[in-house]
Amino acid sequence: MNNRFDKAKGYMTNAELEKAVKEFGRRCSNISRIYSIGKSVGGFPLWVIEISDKPGVEEPEPAFKFIGNVHGDEPVGRELLILLANWICDNHVKDSLARLIVENMHLHILPSMNPDGYALKRRGNANNIDLNRDFPDQFFPMNNDEEACQPETRAIMSWVRQIHFTASASLHGGALVANYPWDGTQDKRRYYYGCPDDEAFQFLASVYSHSHYNMSLSTEFQGGIINGASWYPIYGGMQDWNYIYGGCFELTLEISDDKWPSAEELPTIWEYNKMSMLNLVASLVKTGVRGRIFSSDSGRPLPGSITIKGINYTVNAGRAFADYYRLLTPGKRYEVMATMPGYKPKSTSIWLEETATADFILDPDSALEDNTPRSICDCSCDSKAKLVLLEFLLGFHVEVCFVLIVIGALLCFLLKRRQKFTLGKHKQSPKRSVVV
Repeated sequence: MNNRFDKAKGYMTNAELEKAVKEFGRRCSNISRIYSIGKSVGGFPLWVIEISDKPGVEEPEPAFKFIGNVHGDEPVGRELLILLANWICDNHVKDSLARLIVENMHLHILPSMNPDGYALKRRGNANNIDLNRDFPDQFFPMNNDEEACQPETRAIMSWVRQIHFTASASLHGGALVANYPWDGTQDKRRYYYGCPDDEAFQFLASVYSHSHYNMSLSTEFQGGIINGASWYPIYGGMQDWNYIYGGCFELTLEISDDKWPSAEELPTIWEYNKMSMLNLVASLVKTGVRGRIFSSDSGRPLPGSITIKGINYTVNAGRAFADYYRLLTPGKRYEVMATMPGYKPKSTSIWLEETATADFILDPDSALEDNTPRSICDCSCDSKAKLVLLEFLLGFHVEVCFVLIVIGALLCFLLKRRQKFTLGKHKQSPKRSVVV
């Protein structure tokens, strides 16, 4: 019996992990669904657990994802994520934090991104590729041909495009620290290189480290957090790709000094990380500014964009409900702007204590309207159009003209009433919200 076999003792095999996921789905079917985002090189399904009071239903709520076992020889994450799912299932009725997560967001858990690497007890996948170096990079032309990327990588990219994740975290081993972007630098040298949302990422990383039993007490990493590039630069990493291409704030969490600790240590590691994982997920509800974007002329949702003055990063609203979730550092004043092609932008200033709600109602751009063909039912005609209309009406009997005018006025009145009613329905927002 060799050491490689010994260290796996007490950990779930891939078959046992699959069984645990499916058993969870049966036991907690009222707040979950089980689905696969693809398969590994070896054909093993990449199983995901979704937890929500309405699993599988698109809602105006934020989404968070956890990914474990990115590296095959770092298996602690896959064990902890199964424990997390079961803890939420067992406590969502009696525990306020678990209930907050279930009722106000959608949590997606991928216990193992690299089941083949786990089975082989090595870092890379079945093709011996490091999956955390396999994503398109912002600094260097690498992995730009998506079809040439590994199937596990492609599955993650497709997943992020399908679900509008607000934030996420991947679980690793080998250190005890919460790592945040950027992960690389333009010249490949090692130094602090923050992304546009550096302050927000420091806050999120601190939420995890300060909720942990001893991560924030680290003598190696101040406060238990670290900028990736200042630790050691990597390229083709998953967290930078999420932020740039997925609109998703991702952390890389090193949750165990030992990459593959004895299974006997798992209960202790779970207790050390449990509140960190829960508080990080709940931060989507407790932190930042959120809201929806509507059209003033029809009341329909507008899938526009949100920008913050002084931060060079855009957050897109959801396609179905035009809902947005913008993570920000509490205790500061922000100028929030909503934009949508064809509409006039609007902005508002908010003081962010913890969380705030700002709904935007955008007006159509009149300059664009003037250049568009007018409808035959348009009631706002210019003088030339009115003259043409008068000449047209004089060709008919006066009584017929009068009837036509009354009918047209009535139709315009009813149309405006319907538009106001539709807008009124969508203007409803939570208490203490701002409508702009």
